[in-house]
Amino acid sequence: MAYFDVFNGDADGLCALQQLRLATPREATLVTGVKRDIALLKQVTAQAGDEVTVLDVSLDKNRQPLLDLLARDVRVAYFDHHFAGEIPSHKGFSAHLDAAPETCTSLIVDAHVQGAHRAWAVVGAFGDNFDASARKAAQPLALSESELDLLRQLGTCLNYNGYGAAIDDLFFPPAELYTRLHPYADPLAFIAAEPQVFDCLRRGLEEDAAKARAVAAELASDKVALFIFPAEAWARRVSGVYSNELVKAHPARAHALLTQLPGGGFLVSVRAPLNNKVGADELCRAFPTGGGRKAAAGINHLPEDQLSLFIDQFQARYG
Repeated sequence: MAYFDVFNGDADGLCALQQLRLATPREATLVTGVKRDIALLKQVTAQAGDEVTVLDVSLDKNRQPLLDLLARDVRVAYFDHHFAGEIPSHKGFSAHLDAAPETCTSLIVDAHVQGAHRAWAVVGAFGDNFDASARKAAQPLALSESELDLLRQLGTCLNYNGYGAAIDDLFFPPAELYTRLHPYADPLAFIAAEPQVFDCLRRGLEEDAAKARAVAAELASDKVALFIFPAEAWARRVSGVYSNELVKAHPARAHALLTQLPGGGFLVSVRAPLNNKVGADELCRAFPTGGGRKAAAGINHLPEDQLSLFIDQFQARYG
């Protein structure tokens, strides 16, 4: 029997897997990539009797590879908070799916393991921009405000590391980052023992965010704002975290951040207003490479000739 752990390369995917494997240790083949690389199940070569665990990638975007695995009598456990569509019914399929706007995969896994590694769930929730949910989950841990802020910073940094068009854009490949995290049951112990990792990400984020803040909006009102970033690695890395920063600063406003891609077109990151976390997934799914969740979604490649259409639909949805 072989085991495969398939996970999103962002903070939520990392922290979801961290909790699960601390609770149920297992040697497994890791399958992951940059945050936007979510068509991961097609990389899994499992055969009958093998077991695959999937965390924080859309079932809807991996439907056919999932059905193929189940048809080969591969057992699959699926944990996710993105739009799933129709959920397969199969004796070998275990679904832990919740698309509620205030939850994330780390919190779904936290419930599954009965809070056994709650601090990592808090890190994942902070990283996925669920600050209120993270603070609520952290209440039983009796952390000081400074300790809680360290968990917030770690989540933000882990999330930041997942953004990029390719692994070369990242400071750490997600699989390597997971192996660095895994020995530590306590994320505060990780921060203390691996300062070079934490400091590298924190420094990179600060530098990239400073460049992002210097970019003026292409359009801005009290309801929507849209930014276009250049085709540079710093812009691809910071797009998600900066989108989260913008929506916190302007909670009644929707935000779209478009990053030019080296081969043409745009990588798109959309955030619904913080006080009305709906619609981002529907907006982005209207385009061929789009997907995500209600509060935050994206398009992996928006052709240049569809830019005007996207802007019109973005304004129609939120303006």
